[in-house]
Amino acid sequence: MSNNGQLQLPKSIMPIIILVIVAIVFLSKSMITIDSGEVGVLYKTFGGGVVTDEAPLGEGFHIVAPWNKVFVYNVRQQELFEREMSVLSSNGLEIKLDASVLYQPTASTVGFLHQTRGADYLNSVIIPAIRSATRSVVGRYTPEQLYSTKRDAIQAEIYEETKKIIEPQYIQLNSVLVRDVTLPPTIKTAIERKLKQEQESLEYEFRLVTASKEAEKVRIEAQGKADANRILSASLNDKILRDKGIEATIKLAESPNSKVIVIGSGKSGLPIILGNQ
Repeated sequence: MSNNGQLQLPKSIMPIIILVIVAIVFLSKSMITIDSGEVGVLYKTFGGGVVTDEAPLGEGFHIVAPWNKVFVYNVRQQELFEREMSVLSSNGLEIKLDASVLYQPTASTVGFLHQTRGADYLNSVIIPAIRSATRSVVGRYTPEQLYSTKRDAIQAEIYEETKKIIEPQYIQLNSVLVRDVTLPPTIKTAIERKLKQEQESLEYEFRLVTASKEAEKVRIEAQGKADANRILSASLNDKILRDKGIEATIKLAESPNSKVIVIGSGKSGLPIILGNQ
């Protein structure tokens, strides 16, 4: 202890303290933790810059040289929601379209993504790509097709066009979902009126076809009955009728009921049977 009451450390301890402080700073700058769903791109300050010939740093704890840097990228699926993109249809009408883009960086090539596009790849790659693809695809269709019949096809085409742009830039495109199509009010009303008229026309045609089929069914049934009656009439000659009458007379005569049989009194020469019941 010095004369003024202050504690003085031995001079031999000072270098050790300095080394400990340097070591703590060194370790604090060297320790990197990569969270779940993330990868790290290593940048070697004195060794060639971004490392692209090795796999990126995976999840967990890593120690790197303090003069190097690690850029962390989220490689989970992410969503971009583009609201009210202004596009023109094939006939020049302005249409507003909402779409969701599901994407994620390709984990194995994220070093190339960092080297060529950087961490702001959403604004520099994905947003311009989806807007360009949407304008290109929608420009091939009419408002009516966008609003009704071709919506699924348009969604698929936007996906393919966007994929061609962004996948060569080390980004994986999972899906493009067209959420809403907003037409000018007058155009929307006209399309809805036309669709309603087409639906009513289809219903009327269906009723006509149904009625026609029912009439044809009745005609066929009537024709069948007429043909059956004609065949039956042609087959019933006098001899057959007389034979049938004789058979019926015999059966009646054999019945236990009381009766009076008058022989040869019928117009056809058949007996007349008079019963008490």
